[in-house]
Amino acid sequence: MNELQIKLVIGLEVHVQLSTESKLFCGCSVAFGAPPNTQVCPVCLGHPGSLPVMNRRAVELAIRTGLALHCEIAEVTKWDRKNYFYPDLPKGYQISQFDQPICGEGYLQFPDPEREGHSLRVRLIRAHLEEDAGKSMHDESAGKADSRIDLNRTGTPLLEIVSYPDLNSPQAAKAFLTELRLLLTYLGVSDCNMQEGSLRADANVNLHIQTDGRTVATPIVEVKNLNSFRAVERALVYESQRQYQQWQKTGEELGEAPKQTRGWDDAQGVTVPQREKEESSDYRYFPDPDLVPLRISPEQLDAAREQLGELPATIRQRLETEQKLKPYDADVIVSQGRGVVEYFDRAVAAGAAAKRVSSWIQQDVLRTLNENNSTIEAFSLTAERLAELLKAIDSGDIDNSRGKDVFQYWMEHPGTDLPAAKKALGIESVDLGEMETLCRELLDENPKIVAQVQEGNLKGLGALIGAAKKKNPNVDPKLVRQVCQQIIEAN
Repeated sequence: MNELQIKLVIGLEVHVQLSTESKLFCGCSVAFGAPPNTQVCPVCLGHPGSLPVMNRRAVELAIRTGLALHCEIAEVTKWDRKNYFYPDLPKGYQISQFDQPICGEGYLQFPDPEREGHSLRVRLIRAHLEEDAGKSMHDESAGKADSRIDLNRTGTPLLEIVSYPDLNSPQAAKAFLTELRLLLTYLGVSDCNMQEGSLRADANVNLHIQTDGRTVATPIVEVKNLNSFRAVERALVYESQRQYQQWQKTGEELGEAPKQTRGWDDAQGVTVPQREKEESSDYRYFPDPDLVPLRISPEQLDAAREQLGELPATIRQRLETEQKLKPYDADVIVSQGRGVVEYFDRAVAAGAAAKRVSSWIQQDVLRTLNENNSTIEAFSLTAERLAELLKAIDSGDIDNSRGKDVFQYWMEHPGTDLPAAKKALGIESVDLGEMETLCRELLDENPKIVAQVQEGNLKGLGALIGAAKKKNPNVDPKLVRQVCQQIIEAN
């Protein structure tokens, strides 16, 4: 009997709210948090006789995103009506794009979460513009079970990014979404705030099971209600296990059961059935008669390319090849956003060693920002000042631990220069003669450690370093170890 082989197949549909001030086809605000049904007008409410007017800014952001995702940008794109009836869709249709999307095929390349230094590439089918629906709010408290509709989101501009089913693990799906969100924030096309609904993801998942010389495919399930990247990962783990157990019971193949939409219950950690999954024919698409097709000029594409800037994948490669950072370190710097990358670049340009800058940003700068709930743009210590400190450490003027003291002192006294900070902290250079005297005292006080080192056990030198720092906090730990070992070996 052939060995059972199971392949998880995942495709993602990501809805991104674009950073515009008004809706896609009217002038209503898209600001989050307004009282229900206060950001509406006859157009987004679908009143008879009202006509849509396209938001140029949304188109520009869509083109910029498509270029960054290596998509083919359509010369001519058009609007279509997607027909379905639901309480939060007042027009009875959604203005979307069907057969001529603004962005065609492309791809997203991102770090492989399971193999450091490697990357994965997921192909994209399309990215198209559409307006959002409203929001249904269900009150299931005792005796009520009411549903209320908030139409503030109706008409909000979305870019729906659809991938091919190229993902094969929950971890890869999470990494894909993480990279996509990072790219979108670098582009400035969305704030990608999942809590406010600016980024929403649905996952299409099934299993390809090879057994007895044939491949069985379980019915495709679309999983919705994924409110975090962690939820995406958990839902895909659960759904893959559920489909495998269902296949073991029934042996259903693709086509023998309908495609299904299931919702993720994060509290229970399960997916629950919602409805059979619709096909495109169910929506009865047809061109919107109130909106003319849109022609995208070469000049528009050139303008969008100029606004891309350096993107995450390119920056990672630059940090690894030019600055010799490890892939993990480069990824940490890039994942913090464009501001941290610029801070790193300025510190290196000011003469600090790239690896030391990377280490201090990860250990000290980011920790301080998190503790103060601040951003790199508001950080009191400039990149040039950090470089001055790191150069002093590299030159031996200050040891690393006293450098930490200076860093903390600068957090409390941001206007102080390095000499003043050193004076306030009592940091002084220790000459070699003074160091040798101190080391001989330590060795006289610790004969057991001397005997251990003479036998080849160098671990005891660490205790000598701690004792030396207590006697004189300005000593260089590396030099203490070196001098102590030289004295022992000389005797």
